[in-house]
Amino acid sequence: MTNARRRHRSLSADRVLNDVADAVGLQEGPPGVRSVLRAIRRLAPASTKDISRAVGLPVPIVAAVGNELRTRGLITRERPSQLTPAGRAVVTELGMDLTLDATCRTCDGRELVIPDVLEEAVARLNAVMGDGPAADMTLDQSKCTPETKVRRVLALLSAGTLPGGSLLLIGDDDLISLAVAVVGDVLGAPLVDKVTVVDISPEILGYIERVSADLGTRIETVQHDLRNPLPEELHRQFDVAMTDPPYTPEGARLFLSRAVEGLRQGPAHSIFLSFGGKSPDEMLQVQREIMELGLVTNGYIRNFNEYEGSGILGGVGFFQHLLTTSATAPSQEGGYQGPLYTGDKRSRQRMYECVACGEMVRVGAGAKWTSVGVLRAEGCPNCGKGPFRPGPLVPVGAEDQARQPAAPGPDTDGGPRPQGAPETVVPESAAPEPVEETAAPEPADELAPYTTAGRIWQPPTADERVLLEERAAPYVTRQADEHDLAAIGAFEVDIARVSFGGDAVDDPARHRTRLARAMEKSRDGMIVAHRPGDPVIGWLWVSINQNTMTGDRYANFRSLAVAPVERRAEVAELLISSGLEFAVRNGLTEVVGRVHVANVPMRTLYRKFGFTPANLVMKLRLPAGDDTGLSLPRDPSHAER
Repeated sequence: MTNARRRHRSLSADRVLNDVADAVGLQEGPPGVRSVLRAIRRLAPASTKDISRAVGLPVPIVAAVGNELRTRGLITRERPSQLTPAGRAVVTELGMDLTLDATCRTCDGRELVIPDVLEEAVARLNAVMGDGPAADMTLDQSKCTPETKVRRVLALLSAGTLPGGSLLLIGDDDLISLAVAVVGDVLGAPLVDKVTVVDISPEILGYIERVSADLGTRIETVQHDLRNPLPEELHRQFDVAMTDPPYTPEGARLFLSRAVEGLRQGPAHSIFLSFGGKSPDEMLQVQREIMELGLVTNGYIRNFNEYEGSGILGGVGFFQHLLTTSATAPSQEGGYQGPLYTGDKRSRQRMYECVACGEMVRVGAGAKWTSVGVLRAEGCPNCGKGPFRPGPLVPVGAEDQARQPAAPGPDTDGGPRPQGAPETVVPESAAPEPVEETAAPEPADELAPYTTAGRIWQPPTADERVLLEERAAPYVTRQADEHDLAAIGAFEVDIARVSFGGDAVDDPARHRTRLARAMEKSRDGMIVAHRPGDPVIGWLWVSINQNTMTGDRYANFRSLAVAPVERRAEVAELLISSGLEFAVRNGLTEVVGRVHVANVPMRTLYRKFGFTPANLVMKLRLPAGDDTGLSLPRDPSHAER
């Protein structure tokens, strides 16, 4: 093969990497796509979760990249994914056809192996976890596995920080204090002189106190909000610290700063940090926070931590061994009031860069574009194109300096949302705010599994349906039944209050009775969303109506509501898609949905499916009774004369 031909093939393969990265809006760019292709080649057949773990990208991002590769015929439509002949050709062109894997088969790259003598500790910690407090997702809690707990204790032993000395745990929803105690109990001697746990949760601290009472390790618990400095009596008292902070740069800085407050002065004291993989830009922020604290990295192990949760991160996180230096000092003086958890940051404004022209656009609550979905629907204000790549968060305090009016919808003057609109309601008079991922671009919106050919909605393909269900997971849809009446009745009350204000019928019993009668006649169009085993969090009611003038049948979206859950926008899309599929199955060719004129997010969602404005209801309030100043006839028949 000539050099010219080699260059031609390489350019073709490179174009694939660039096109996929641009389509997804991938911060990691072509190298990120390349790593996904390499992982598929090496691991095939491989699940999205396995690929996520291998490349260190969040599961939704890997799913989005996989979808783009699939549409280009480079990986199979059957799952788990494998390369097609075309995909193998691209891999060969890119020089990635070598499948050599040097990962240690014994430790699976974690550098530590749990010895047989500690299998009892794993079993006991598994029982401890089963009886312990549930994880609080609003505080970024996610339980690490019992094996991970034992590996963290082994890491302390391997580093020489145990046995002996004192250990400070900055937050302990992972119950590492109990792991230290259980491992010591199994080995027949305490591993540490004293363990101190600082945590905000009285449930976690109380559980640690109860379980540790008979384990022989001295564990001190301190209930404390880590937004505030450590209590004075804990300053400079400990030999080693460990923390698994909220997975934000701010969370890493704050928890590490509190750990530094508690450590003895001087170099070579250890801090062990557990954290989830983020985008390169966010990891740069985390590493800067570490350096500003005067800490240095002594060790780093990817995929060391496994979690029962954190599905977006593939259920894994890294483990970093940090050492203090002579320059180490806390970076957070006094209390902290800014965003800390990932949920806090979703409400923050973020800058988005237009890939087409480089324009930086502010997105978020209070900005002209309240979500990146709205921005994509309207296009870049500079060039009218897109897509958009997530940039930095707007600094705390700077958001109010550039507040912009909410972007009006395509057929509204941008009027305010009705007062008293409840957060749980989607149309008719409220809508979900699209959830934004802080760790990476939003492939969900870029890859919406719907097409609108000539304003005619096309049902999603099997692969597109799977993608939508993955985006909405763990929530699923099903037909409503009698057990759901209380929940959907409450949704109807909220919808009525928003739609009719003071004239609303807000008696839950009346709505439940009405819904029960409707369910007896036809429940086919009554669809609910829920997490399996949990209460209903979303509700769609589609009725089949008939035009009295033409006799044509059509579908009517009577009610649609979603509670403020983490994947609210995705659940709303799943419900709408299910409703449209119901209409298609019944041979209907038209769907009507009502939405309040000021409900821009819901109208944007309708437009995403291809809905277009058809009618506008005009309302005008008139004076009532004696307030008119007019003499009203007592008998309507007199007025006719």
